[in-house]
Amino acid sequence: MANDKFTAIVVGAGPAGSTAALVLARAGHEVLLIEKGAVPGAKNMFGGRLYSHALNRIIPEFWERAPVERPVVRETLTLLHDGRSVSLNVRNLDWVSPPHHSFTLHRAEFDAWLASEAEEAGAMLACSIRVDDLLMENGRVIGIRAGEDEMFADVVIAADGVNSLLAQRAGLAGMASPRQVATGVKQIIELPSDVIRRRFQLEGNNGAAQLFVGDCTGGMQGGGFVYTNRESVSLGLVINANELRKTQRSLFELIEDFKMNPHIAPLLEGGDVGEYSAHLIPEAGLAMMPRVFGQGILVAGDAAGFALNLGYVVRGMDFAIASGEAAAKTVIQAKKHNDFSRRGLSFYQKYLRENFVLRDLAAYRRAPEFMENCRLFETYPDLITSLMAEVFTVSGSQPVHLFTKILSRVRQSRVSLAKLFIDGWRGATWL
Repeated sequence: MANDKFTAIVVGAGPAGSTAALVLARAGHEVLLIEKGAVPGAKNMFGGRLYSHALNRIIPEFWERAPVERPVVRETLTLLHDGRSVSLNVRNLDWVSPPHHSFTLHRAEFDAWLASEAEEAGAMLACSIRVDDLLMENGRVIGIRAGEDEMFADVVIAADGVNSLLAQRAGLAGMASPRQVATGVKQIIELPSDVIRRRFQLEGNNGAAQLFVGDCTGGMQGGGFVYTNRESVSLGLVINANELRKTQRSLFELIEDFKMNPHIAPLLEGGDVGEYSAHLIPEAGLAMMPRVFGQGILVAGDAAGFALNLGYVVRGMDFAIASGEAAAKTVIQAKKHNDFSRRGLSFYQKYLRENFVLRDLAAYRRAPEFMENCRLFETYPDLITSLMAEVFTVSGSQPVHLFTKILSRVRQSRVSLAKLFIDGWRGATWL
């Protein structure tokens, strides 16, 4: 391989990297897709949710052959505090039929499939290879070094995840701070499909997604999730890394407590843990985005910080896929003019704006700041769950009108009406 020169070397066979390789290979370019794990997906972890729109544009009706689990037809947001819970359920029958809004899936299976799509299109896939460094010439990236091997390309696409080694070596990024990332931990709980349908009140192969806020993270910035697969449930926590390092509790203890919560345990009863994994997740949006193009290099997916957490919606894979497509289009454009300089690759930002990535990140640029509000994860779950428990309690005591109950609970929460109004206003306009 030392004498080969590719149009592009893509480092990382996750959704961003495999999409970039697929689009480039379809256009007839020589592409090398490098994966550190033994197979694509072996080193990757995420909650298990794919919003369909980005991939459906590249592979129409991908769900007909991709290893997806269940189309999500019901969304639930649940607040937990001190043995109480309040849930908001959203069910949309439009999500039942194609084009499906989103799917649950297993990352290892999905990544392997998407990489195989790139291979079938003509990309070369090389696994179990650790990229140690970039090759530079006159300030421009010209390839990569893996052990004693040197491989050359017009462009290197860094899709190597959070705290991208390649983006740092190219001088495009530094290490992310603990405030900018979260630690995600997930377990796959194996259960029969009929049990899953019954417990989550599902029909056929339809699925459900549920997000949790409050006691599941001990009041720390973050949340929990439960997603239904065909014959398993994905359960996990995502907690801000800066918050996590302040606590004395381990991730293992936190997720075990989450599983034992009386509002969660009945959903998992009798299940066996089939998988356990943990991973860093970018959460700061535009605030942590590095320079995404340089001399002979582009940065895509998690390596570029392309993820969005709004509390009620968590997106990552659609950003990764769309950024991989944008990176490929940029390389194709640069190849036409044989210009792989910073200027020649600057089209990347244009494509990222056109396909929603930079547009959406800009629209929600203040969301990460809002999500740092500690009241969201302890005070408000307490306030709302206690208020709703009181509203639905009949005890024979002196009647109290709803408005009086609300004011009383707000006073007990020690949140001023001014703070409540400000938080509500920011939440409505920033999220």
